[in-house]
Amino acid sequence: MFALVVRFNLTDDDAAARFDALVADLLPQIAAHEPGTLTYAVHTVHDAPLSRLFYESYRDRDAHAEHERQPHTAHFLQAKDALLVDARVEFLTPTGSGT
Repeated sequence: MFALVVRFNLTDDDAAARFDALVADLLPQIAAHEPGTLTYAVHTVHDAPLSRLFYESYRDRDAHAEHERQPHTAHFLQAKDALLVDARVEFLTPTGSGT
């Protein structure tokens, strides 16, 4: 499995609404076209209404690469930039015996 967490910090309430609309368009496309994407969960951060946290898990690195090649992902990645203060990506490695 390959997993990552991304935190997006948005510029203002309007940007947050526009970002959430992009996510609403993105999620069904991922579900329909990406069998290697195991989890793609999006959350608003408690006490940080202008932040969104994505948890993504993929069957393997190849599935993540396939996700990155999708036109719906490319559209999201391009469109989100104008809405952000910053973003941080954390690639995860399993620790211990859990999966």
